[in-house]
Amino acid sequence: MTLANSGTGEGMIALPRSTTEPNSTDLAPKYVIVSPVRDEEENIERAIQCVMRQSVRPTEWIIVNDGSRDQTGRILDEYSVREPWIRVIHRQDRGYRKSGTGVMEAFHEGYGALRTQKWDFLVKLDGDLSFAEDYFALCFKRFQQNPKLGLGGGTILSQGANGLTAERSHDFHVRGATKIYRRECWDAIGGLIHQTGWDTWDEVKANMLGWETLCFADITLVQHRHTGAADGAWKNAVKNGRANYVCGYHPLFMFLKCAKRIFQHTYFVSSFGLMTGYLSGYLFRVPRLEDDGVIQYLRKQQMKRLTFSGGIWK
Repeated sequence: MTLANSGTGEGMIALPRSTTEPNSTDLAPKYVIVSPVRDEEENIERAIQCVMRQSVRPTEWIIVNDGSRDQTGRILDEYSVREPWIRVIHRQDRGYRKSGTGVMEAFHEGYGALRTQKWDFLVKLDGDLSFAEDYFALCFKRFQQNPKLGLGGGTILSQGANGLTAERSHDFHVRGATKIYRRECWDAIGGLIHQTGWDTWDEVKANMLGWETLCFADITLVQHRHTGAADGAWKNAVKNGRANYVCGYHPLFMFLKCAKRIFQHTYFVSSFGLMTGYLSGYLFRVPRLEDDGVIQYLRKQQMKRLTFSGGIWK
């Protein structure tokens, strides 16, 4: 794993207004970014400067301030005045953090506000990340090398007791904090669903339609706020369990997934939270995805996983 690409962003200073166009060459892919953020005053400026330093910069970046109660909105406004390719949307504070679906509400509002229609890649990027100056250039190179790659993104690193460590994930799963969609793949899957579980559904449908999805093991980013930290371990696990229900996880696969985590002491809360969220979907008759084809495909892949016969869980 190449930690040199982690780009922690320490010691960053304010930059003057740009005097050049975002893309330095007509040959560079055109990409746009949509970032839903909430209460990120400690991280958002670092993330903005990381994007500003990219060797290949976006054509347009929509940052949706989802009702932040801190200084996030002020910081965003300062940068949007200096950088015309950065645009900010301020949403009214709903009074609470709407886990899962709130992110998608903000994302879709930002996506709908894009002025750039001709783009090659769409990026969903969180506001608590930092990365090296060549992050996007390296990612786009992977897409160039593989025409079947429809969705990709770097590996998330988090600060732990032993330093930066990679968050565990399967190769096909790209973390929701950093998703890069090829235009043709995005159009094929029909965009993102508004429900929790969107970051599983997109990959499953893309694979079902013949696209490949890949987390780049050697291209890294640092996440400065641990996944689920805003909600707490229990609420985050319940949310993920509900997302698994919405996406149509096979009951046997879900049971074994939770059972496995019981024996890993750090995941004890996660195990029961996942099962609670999953079973509550049945209890409260929560609507599932209406795309039966995606659910059938997902369950088939999960059975392949359980029988060690391949599938997307390689």
